[in-house]
Amino acid sequence: MELAIQIEQPTTPTVISSSEEKNKFKKRDRLNNMTHDHKACNSEVFRGAMTEDTTNAKDYLAEIEKRFVKNDKVEISTILKSLISMGYMGNGNVREYIMEMSKLASKLKALKLDLHEDLLVHLILSSLLVQFNHFKVSFNCPKETWNLNELISHCVQEKEK
Repeated sequence: MELAIQIEQPTTPTVISSSEEKNKFKKRDRLNNMTHDHKACNSEVFRGAMTEDTTNAKDYLAEIEKRFVKNDKVEISTILKSLISMGYMGNGNVREYIMEMSKLASKLKALKLDLHEDLLVHLILSSLLVQFNHFKVSFNCPKETWNLNELISHCVQEKEK
């Protein structure tokens, strides 16, 4: 099947075609026939999804690929739900917890949904335990805001206290 994809489909040979051109066509035709044999061996799921007019390996694989297209909206929704529902339980390293939330935000950015860092900082703060309440007040009082790195640093210090 791999060869059938890599080798371009030659033109149908005519009476004046050279023997080399005819052999290329026969080889390509044999590869496509093997692809048809492979289609017959596939699971029922794929056989029912394939149309009979998929005559070559490229078309066949294109049909299968259509069945596996992912939906970015679903992935964005799943990541957002994870990000919003996360909560630091006091177990483990607070830095790793924040980095995990940051990693989820990066995944969203890769899917073209960019969360502003200030929003991420607020999401992280709201997900911290009650033992961080004094720390949250300290964050809210000054006029300046913290970026993610400053938040990590302050959270680690607060956890160590």
